[in-house]
Amino acid sequence: VQLQACGGGLVQPGGSLRLSCAASGFAFKYRVMGWFRQAPGKEREGISYINNSDGDTDYADSVKGRFAISRDNAKNTVYLRMNSLKPEDTALYYCNTPGQFPGYVLWAWGQGTQVTVSS
Repeated sequence: VQLQACGGGLVQPGGSLRLSCAASGFAFKYRVMGWFRQAPGKEREGISYINNSDGDTDYADSVKGRFAISRDNAKNTVYLRMNSLKPEDTALYYCNTPGQFPGYVLWAWGQGTQVTVSS
């Protein structure tokens, strides 16, 4: 399994970015996908999820209304559109399939993509 996230970078507060994560090695279209992030000195947290069947989405309170998750099953890719970015959004961002229990994921973590929000 490979999870290759990209699209991060340095952006000013209030700016936008679009992250992509290309998945391979498993049946992507049958799996819920999520975006996770880990800020310096903090634990990794799940911030957004998208259902495999009806496209239903869920967001952490910290990003609700600012971030939008989507997926393209034909391309085995999940996206995260991030608007109104704040310095506290600075983190390494990853995608993965959430496990049955909180904090668990199905696949080994990819390298992630760094998002830095700073003026």
